[in-house]
Amino acid sequence: MSRVRRTGWIADVALAALTVVLFVSVALATGVRGPWNGVIPVALILGALLLVRRRWPMTVLLLSAAAVFAYHLGHPSPAGWIWPVAAAYFTAATVSRTRWVVAIGVAQLVYSAVDARWIIGRNLFRYLVHTLGEGLLLAALVAAGLAYAASLRRRDLLGEAEYRARAAEERLSVAREVHDIVAHTLAVVGVHLNVAADTLREEPAEAATALSLAQDVRNRAMKDLNALIAVLREGPAGTKPQSDASAIGVLVADARAAGLDVALSQHGDLSTIPATASVAVHRIVQEALANTLRHSGATMAEVTLTRHPRSITVEVADDGKGAPSGGVTEGNGLIGMRERVRALGGTLTAGPAPRGFAVRAEIPVAGSPE
Repeated sequence: MSRVRRTGWIADVALAALTVVLFVSVALATGVRGPWNGVIPVALILGALLLVRRRWPMTVLLLSAAAVFAYHLGHPSPAGWIWPVAAAYFTAATVSRTRWVVAIGVAQLVYSAVDARWIIGRNLFRYLVHTLGEGLLLAALVAAGLAYAASLRRRDLLGEAEYRARAAEERLSVAREVHDIVAHTLAVVGVHLNVAADTLREEPAEAATALSLAQDVRNRAMKDLNALIAVLREGPAGTKPQSDASAIGVLVADARAAGLDVALSQHGDLSTIPATASVAVHRIVQEALANTLRHSGATMAEVTLTRHPRSITVEVADDGKGAPSGGVTEGNGLIGMRERVRALGGTLTAGPAPRGFAVRAEIPVAGSPE
């Protein structure tokens, strides 16, 4: 039995016991004698019905109202009509048609007013308190049930909205991952294919090497894409972890094989940063090098990773043509990097550098040692 169901069952048992005790106590307090002749059996029936109130709310309400009616029919008493079945009214109002709940309550109130008419001659004020009080109690129970049902619906709507927001965020995250993988792969493979096309006739061995390198890059990209597809189909459990900062050497090697002279500098222990930050570092370097290969016309680039006490800095600078005079036009790659860094609470800048173009990201690492 789940924790929620167990808690609900305990609440029902407690409510049933409270109803039995209150019904018997009030009956005795109002002058009823011989409780085993009707009071205790009816109280036990009312309590037992509450144990199944969640499953059959309207049936429980009807049977509870009938039990109270039978009790008053055989044992005239000033004890109430509505309060003994208060839990049944509340439950039925939360899940059933309100008009039927109100109809049953009004029928009880009308009969209660007629049944207690003998009090008018003795104490009119007592009669009004009795009838109006029961009416107010019924209204309060129905209103409370409707409010509770509305709160449940609101909670479900909020939960659904939160689920959709998480799903949209996950789709955006996967889209960024796919873009980074495909962009890097196409940039590196494109360079190797150009080399192969230029050297196919004169240097077939060099062309074959370029094609082999392109195939290796393509195979790694396919593995990454398959891992992402597996996440979409089955969830993250059981899938291979995403490439992180420890795999940056592979990105540098790919760029070098494509003809870009890349220098890699690492300062500090990168193995201690959290997985999300480590993946972000890898994707930033991947996208920055892909942009360098595709757009800048650079011959060299420098990748610098610096581990600070509470953050990590990623810098990728090249000696290419930099940004055009009109400024930096952010495509999907830069936008994806910026969103990734912002999601982790960091900042990213990208723009002209003294010798070309530079990307710099500062990613906080919460809970890092001083």
